[in-house]
Amino acid sequence: MNIFTRLYEAHLTIAGHPITWREIVGNAFGFASAIGGLRRRVWAWPIGIVGNVLLFTVFIGATFDAQAQQPLFGQAGRQVFFILTSIYGWWRWNEHRKARGDANAAAITPRWATVRERTAYLVAAVAGVLVFQWVFSVIGAGWPAPRWYFWCDAWIFVGSMVATYAMARGWNDFWLAWIAVDLVGVPLLWHSQYYPTAILFVVYGVLVLYGFTVWLKASREEKDPERELVEVNS
Repeated sequence: MNIFTRLYEAHLTIAGHPITWREIVGNAFGFASAIGGLRRRVWAWPIGIVGNVLLFTVFIGATFDAQAQQPLFGQAGRQVFFILTSIYGWWRWNEHRKARGDANAAAITPRWATVRERTAYLVAAVAGVLVFQWVFSVIGAGWPAPRWYFWCDAWIFVGSMVATYAMARGWNDFWLAWIAVDLVGVPLLWHSQYYPTAILFVVYGVLVLYGFTVWLKASREEKDPERELVEVNS
């Protein structure tokens, strides 16, 4: 147990702020997963799950350690959702890749969500933010947090759920959802002293903009064999 405790508590001190290796390594896995997602590779999902587990322990840490950083329950909760959605995305992308019969091919062909799909997730997102900001305020932050804090945490939580589900579905919209998350996530993470994650979110922003152009180009130029098969049989 002593070895596990040391690994759990291992950290660097930068500019007087302790930063756990769990946060650093977890974000490294998250970044690798983002690159895999950009390239539409199935391995992006299991790699992301490892990062989610590590980051969950980081954001929920203050619940068990009074000396830890401020707990971000929305950030911690979204890691759980990431794991569940990643299992679905992992299965879905793998099935699409198998159907293509080429292990080296991209797992999916991206597309825009339909009007019906987009309306559904936007309505769900608005309702989700309203509900979860209240839930988080009732749970509390473990410190006297201002009201805007819970709105921000709910925005990040719900936006991340929408983005991850959209990625699993292969929608271009997924990149735009991440931009919306980053615009709120970076200031909140920096304010809460999660500096590696905040900096990574800035890097994510650049990667997201590039990834959006890559997926957009693919959606215009590539043919989706699964969709064509449905059209032929319909």
